[in-house]
Amino acid sequence: MFSKTCEYAIRAIIYIAQQTQDGSKISVKAIAKGIDSPQYFIAKILQDLGKKGLVQSLKGPTGGFYLSAANLAMPIADIVKEIDGIHLFTSCALGLSECSEEHPCPLHDKFKDIKRDYVQLLEQSKVSDLVEKVDTQIAFLRTKE
Repeated sequence: MFSKTCEYAIRAIIYIAQQTQDGSKISVKAIAKGIDSPQYFIAKILQDLGKKGLVQSLKGPTGGFYLSAANLAMPIADIVKEIDGIHLFTSCALGLSECSEEHPCPLHDKFKDIKRDYVQLLEQSKVSDLVEKVDTQIAFLRTKE
């Protein structure tokens, strides 16, 4: 559904939010370990997310990554759009370039409802909502070892 980069980005943002609720910062190494991702890969993703304003960072011995209040309130759709683009939100189920209400593909009628619900889910799911689910153990990011 999402690219691997997007999956790691979403997981990293949730993990950063969860681990920095007390105002602390978290290192790339700790994030990589916490979400079970390759450190070099998550470092590159976080650098990109920082440039786009989706995460915040401070350099130095007490530095690391954290989220602003605006980052916590952002919908997951914003992350997906920044990493994977708008293709997921606009594309045809069969990848046709001309699929529309006037010129539908064979799956159009059923897929448009699924896509609408999926887009709505991503736009209504805020980072803070997902963090709360992990904090209350309704959901998880990584299984216990």
